[in-house]
Amino acid sequence: MSKIVKGTMLLTGATFLSKFLGMIYVIPFQALVGDAGGTLFNFAYTPYNILISISTIGVPLAVSKFVSKYNSLGDYATGLRIFKAGIIVMMMTGFLAFITLFFSAEFLASKMITNEDVNNVEQITVADVTMVIRMVSFALLIIPAMSIVRGFFQGYESMSPTAVSQVVEQIVRIIFLLIASFIVIKVFNGTIATAVGFATFAAFVGGIASCVVLWIYWRRRRNQIRLNIKEQPFTNHIPMKDLFLELFSYAGPFVLVGLATPLYQLVDQFTFERAMTAINQRDIFEVTYAAINFYGHKLVIIPVTIATGLSLAILPALTKSFTQNEQTVLNQQINQSLQIVLVLVIPASIGLLTVSDVAYGSLFSLKHIHITGPLLAWYAPVSLLFALFIVSSSILQGINQQRFAVISLSTGLLIKILFNIQLIHMFSAKGAIFGTALAVGTAVSLNLWQVKRSIHFSFKQTFKRTILILIFSTIMALVIYGIKALLSTVFAYKDSRLDATITLMITVGIGGFVYLYLSYKSTLLERTLGHQVRIFDRFFR
Repeated sequence: MSKIVKGTMLLTGATFLSKFLGMIYVIPFQALVGDAGGTLFNFAYTPYNILISISTIGVPLAVSKFVSKYNSLGDYATGLRIFKAGIIVMMMTGFLAFITLFFSAEFLASKMITNEDVNNVEQITVADVTMVIRMVSFALLIIPAMSIVRGFFQGYESMSPTAVSQVVEQIVRIIFLLIASFIVIKVFNGTIATAVGFATFAAFVGGIASCVVLWIYWRRRRNQIRLNIKEQPFTNHIPMKDLFLELFSYAGPFVLVGLATPLYQLVDQFTFERAMTAINQRDIFEVTYAAINFYGHKLVIIPVTIATGLSLAILPALTKSFTQNEQTVLNQQINQSLQIVLVLVIPASIGLLTVSDVAYGSLFSLKHIHITGPLLAWYAPVSLLFALFIVSSSILQGINQQRFAVISLSTGLLIKILFNIQLIHMFSAKGAIFGTALAVGTAVSLNLWQVKRSIHFSFKQTFKRTILILIFSTIMALVIYGIKALLSTVFAYKDSRLDATITLMITVGIGGFVYLYLSYKSTLLERTLGHQVRIFDRFFR
């Protein structure tokens, strides 16, 4: 259990740092390119993310499960065989994905932009969207092959290569992105579209940096891997065809799980503008779309990093327990996985809801805060649903029920497609948020039902602790509201970004302290996270 928590903390820390950097860079990036640039950037990244998931066909995480399974059986050679063959497959699928995205860019752009006005020079055009999609497509040449190396190390329950490479990739990407955007706009007085094009190309540059880090790790550890193979008592001489069949039986569901968020955003991408135009709100389309699917999403996704790190860390452990038929250990691992997500994500999402206007104004822009603040408030609780979907899907994969994740996601996606336009017509821009919440909530409910049904798992302990978490989170929210009301008499956070930043730091600091104190004193943190919470002893005793 401690290995799960340790791996979770490492990957969550790295993912959190990566997402935090991904949020911070948006502040100067927004100042350079504005809402139109943010919308244009997201137009490129959504199809790119979908092609990344399709081109990897779920193989990196499937390799993690595959390697973990055969390592637990003492057969290290079989895992290495599938890893080497998988790299070749990933190089091929990455190239095909690049060709597909590059040459379909104009067609996709024409479907995304339906109300182009050539007399409005500030409006996003089909040519702009085409260019930025083609610029980001180059990253598909290297990311799939690189990601399978991460999966191989995770199969050995070694999370540091993934963590370090992920952070380095993000740092290099952000540095290139900001420098290139600044030079294009401030030095050469170029267009926003050109700046965003170079910003999307930064994904390729970051991928190169990640490959270098993983190559260094491989050089350091290849001798130990070879030693394990040399000392193993036997080898399963399984034909490569059968190995691939087994791998892809794991990999298929990983594809759709990885596609979840991009697919929901893709539905918005093809319906949001049409629906907003139909209700005569085309003039705020760029502001609201960027607030939901780009700038606001950067904040909402931060709590989800906990679930992402947890899902990567727990999958090999769950697979091992399930393979060895250790039912008691398996139940403990599932309980702890769900509770780690709930104890950390619930207060984070509620906290973001309470400071939504302050957070958006401080980090991005106060210009349309009367629109963007409420949108972020509605979107914040959806982070819990995203987190639960990721972890519940990982649990299903660990207990060999990965095919059901396809059913749950497909059901959720169908709900999003059927109701998105109608919800936008009824509730304006926030209807898109309601559509996502309804879709993800349905998928989560189905996943948890399947976990309960397939291994007769009891949610009783998790439910009890969830009630306690909600009580502490409610107290925290009331404290934050009170502090924010008090600070509003001194700081005009709706008019000044400096005042908003000061208010944000004070409210988040006090609110976080209140929740941690209550959770620590009640032993909730210790029961959930184990002895790792002893770090708080010096603060609370």
